Amino acid sequence: MTDATEPELPRGIALAWGVAANPQRGPKREMSVERIVEVAVEIADAEGLAAVSMAGVAARLGFTPMSLYRYVSAKDDLVLLMQEEATGTPPDSMRTAGGWREQLQALYREQVQRYLQHPWVLDVPISGSPTTPNSATWMDAGLHALAGTALSHEERLAVMLLVTGHSRWTGMVLAGYARMQRERGIGDAEITRSEDALYRLLITADAYPDLRAAIEAGVFLDESDPFSFGLDRSLDGVAAYIAAAEQGRHDERPAWVGLDDGDIADDKRFREAQKAVREAEKSLRDARKVERQAAREARERRARQRGDS
Repeated sequence: MTDATEPELPRGIALAWGVAANPQRGPKREMSVERIVEVAVEIADAEGLAAVSMAGVAARLGFTPMSLYRYVSAKDDLVLLMQEEATGTPPDSMRTAGGWREQLQALYREQVQRYLQHPWVLDVPISGSPTTPNSATWMDAGLHALAGTALSHEERLAVMLLVTGHSRWTGMVLAGYARMQRERGIGDAEITRSEDALYRLLITADAYPDLRAAIEAGVFLDESDPFSFGLDRSLDGVAAYIAAAEQGRHDERPAWVGLDDGDIADDKRFREAQKAVREAEKSLRDARKVERQAAREARERRARQRGDS
């Protein structure tokens, strides 16, 4: 048997979890990791991710770039913390939105809104599975929605990734249109009419018979939401898969096991149990925050003791 070694946390991850040692020197007023991230997010919201630089953030704060490096040692770490701040955490109401399907739909809508509020997040390169507190909370919420189903842990994760993939794609498209509206000073209706007119001008029935038929049917003038439609059909497939899994285990399980949370949402004891779970989860999050703070202070004390010796 081999001894498992605890991996050393990268600086950015340690900062996100609140377990990185604070700098022992540097400006003490109006300077902190939180303030640095706040200003960086403000710049990105106004000018885009490319406008964010250590020098620019330092100038906005009135300090030198070297002052920032005492708190955030690399721009990649800053971007990670910016993403963590911008995505935030899902609202507690999402966990009680109904059954698994309603909860996943709520997760989708919430994530799309975060992308629209901070579209630069979509420009952050994907470099592996996120391991920050807020990203973990989103993952946990998605898995919680599916916890009462017959899906395996691997299948639940796959379904959650399906939904977050839908939200990211929707966010990319909607954020692009929102940017176009701002730059051109036009609204949704005008963009829709312009696109429809271009298609009608360029797409002929001889060269593109099916696309032309769709244009004539008015698809580019239709006001329905194609993104929600795609998500709903994907969830239809998940529902059918869950139903098949439930049927396969039906003879081996009590009658109540296959019930969706939405079927028992009006049960008083069930609601009380859900509330107790939420309160326990909040207490656990608070306790972990206190633990991280205590660990940070302990490391700072140890560092001072070493410096004095």
